Amino acid sequence: MSITRQKGIDQDPAKKGALQRLADDPVSRRKFVAVTGSGSALTLFLAACGGDDDESTNTSGESTTSTTEETSTAADTSGTEMFGKGDLGIVNYALTLEYLEAAFYVDVAKSGLFKGAELTLLKQFGANEEAHVGALEQTANSLGKAAPQPKTEFPLDDAKSVAMLAATVENVGAAAYLGQAALIESEEVLAAALSIHTVEARHAAVLNMLVGDPITPDGAFAVPMSAEEVLPAVSDFIVS
Repeated sequence: MSITRQKGIDQDPAKKGALQRLADDPVSRRKFVAVTGSGSALTLFLAACGGDDDESTNTSGESTTSTTEETSTAADTSGTEMFGKGDLGIVNYALTLEYLEAAFYVDVAKSGLFKGAELTLLKQFGANEEAHVGALEQTANSLGKAAPQPKTEFPLDDAKSVAMLAATVENVGAAAYLGQAALIESEEVLAAALSIHTVEARHAAVLNMLVGDPITPDGAFAVPMSAEEVLPAVSDFIVS
């Protein structure tokens, strides 16, 4: 996913998402860092989304700008329009994914497949997802109306396959937040999404270790997933 400006052409500020505005405006950037408490987190989001046209100074003291053309996402559709317009659609999309994750961990805890420390860990992850649900419901209702909770069903055949499914779910969840980052208009919503994305990624890393997968399966930089990629991947778990 990338945010684009062609060399010598400024993108219309009204069409920029919050992420691009933060990249362009030092004042907004400082406010965002104050909210999230992390400047490095913003840097990582900009790197992962390709939203940083670097302006540098060469040895002769002249300012140079990258000539790389990128694709503008702030003007693109998010793929979440079925959940609402603009940020409401993105928040309800994220909320739907969190409904799935929270329900998944409830079912896993009841399955009897895990004991001891593993069960405690999975319950902790579930509590995190429930907190995400509550926060996103509140945000969605402030923007319009929260999406309804779908009925879900998950394959819970054995501990190994369930652990692998948990890792998949968390990796997809983290990638889904990253996939919407450059399209979010509100800096407050972006800050909330970033804070949840970080937790999803930590869950994914732990579960990757549990099932023997690489902690960072995509290497040094996470790969975002669009709504068009995410929704089919989770549709099998939605009964109605």
